[in-house]
Amino acid sequence: MTLEELAKTVAKRAKADPEDSWTARLIAKGPEKCAEKFGEEAIEAIIEAAKGNRAGLTAEAADVLFHFLVMLEARKVPLSDVMDELAKRQKRSGLAEKAARKGL
Repeated sequence: MTLEELAKTVAKRAKADPEDSWTARLIAKGPEKCAEKFGEEAIEAIIEAAKGNRAGLTAEAADVLFHFLVMLEARKVPLSDVMDELAKRQKRSGLAEKAARKGL
């Protein structure tokens, strides 16, 4: 499954009944809750990475990606916008790109 496919699944489930879908239930709680959940999952991934737990990191990374897409959906930011931004950044070195963002 690609991230684009997962984003489509998230968008579809976001419209489901919150009684039947974790995604719909989370989105119904609002974008702030979606962001909070993404942050929790990111911290859990960091902990597993720091411990050197490959299986744990793999599982938490999947949670991070899923909840990232839920957070984007909650704010109506298409994954394609994120991918376009990455494509723009790919055209310059990481150091030059980071220096250019200081003005944001």
